[in-house]
Amino acid sequence: MKNWMRANKGFVLFLMLFGIFRTAVADWNPIPSASMHPNLLEGDVVFVNRLAYNVKLPLTDIVLGQTGEPQRGDIVTFSSPRDGTRLIKRLIALPGDRVEMRNEQLIINGQLAAYDGVVRSAETIRGVGQLTALQVGETLAGSRPHTIQLMPQVQARRDMAPIVIPAGQYMMLGDNRDNSADSRYIGTVPRALLIGRAERVLASADIEGNWLPRTERFGMSLYPAH
Repeated sequence: MKNWMRANKGFVLFLMLFGIFRTAVADWNPIPSASMHPNLLEGDVVFVNRLAYNVKLPLTDIVLGQTGEPQRGDIVTFSSPRDGTRLIKRLIALPGDRVEMRNEQLIINGQLAAYDGVVRSAETIRGVGQLTALQVGETLAGSRPHTIQLMPQVQARRDMAPIVIPAGQYMMLGDNRDNSADSRYIGTVPRALLIGRAERVLASADIEGNWLPRTERFGMSLYPAH
């Protein structure tokens, strides 16, 4: 083993540096579920900027310094405060925000989010079948518009009593509002558990179908201009 290490020390160093780069600077994140439909699809691989918010000690959640402030509307990867699972959701509310939800509609600091442009679609859920889905434009105060998806036939948590987001914590919701285990279920997310800001789709394949690449999604920004 020692001889192999000596003979391949350049390769070993490369692997170590690459590991540090992935855990401290930039990373990629495969999308395993439907919780961010219609904006992220199973089989997408997204680029994550790990320096968007914090500099962390590699392989830990120890924050060495802050590099930027999370913004409402960011798509964020983070460790679940419940069990440590890596998740990806949209940042909906900031520390100090007062948030409530009434019949799927968000009210932040007394201001109702704007909703428009309902488009009917279909969503297939394993074990349930094909359901009607409604894709709706949502605009939160101080953020760019994005599209969310609602499924009226699914039992979901569509109402939320008013809460004030604690200092140093954030509320995350999936864009597929009726099929997402997010802050309505796992609670708010401490800043130290934020991993990074998802920026764009690096590559994509139809893993639910024929596994063919979806080349039209390659390089797609997650924050398109409207």
